[in-house]
Amino acid sequence: MNIEEYIESGILEAYVLGVATDAEARELLQLKAQYPQLRYALKELELDMEHIAGEMAIAPPPGTWLKIEESINGLIAMPEVAPQKYKEYNGNGHYKAPADNKEKYIEVESSTDYMRIHKQWKWIFAGVFVLGKIFLACAIYFYLENRQAQQQVQELKSELNHYQAKP
Repeated sequence: MNIEEYIESGILEAYVLGVATDAEARELLQLKAQYPQLRYALKELELDMEHIAGEMAIAPPPGTWLKIEESINGLIAMPEVAPQKYKEYNGNGHYKAPADNKEKYIEVESSTDYMRIHKQWKWIFAGVFVLGKIFLACAIYFYLENRQAQQQVQELKSELNHYQAKP
């Protein structure tokens, strides 16, 4: 195996960038153990990529660290919330709230499989539907008008050619 051709093939770059396939990565790791030249080229490529990343890095805005720190401190200072207990199933298809919970629960059950929407949305959907039909009718009308105009242009061109051909 020619190790120079292998290094120049681009597999090292693919491996460093994380886009090499599993088979390529396994092969590279096996060859790396056998050939010191490959190990050196891989190390050099990794250092070059690290240098490029360091040169192209953009410093965050000055107040970023303070914002992160405040966010973390805000999470730490939050009081602990006790988990709420689930309702108990009584076997009759109904749930009952635990005795120690004084909050009232509202049962939400749906008797239909259809989704309900607000009345305003019905009008909006109807308007969009009607506008869609109007735009479709306009598109068909202008398509037919354009086709008719093109036919007239072709007829006029043929008449013009006919008159130009006559001396």
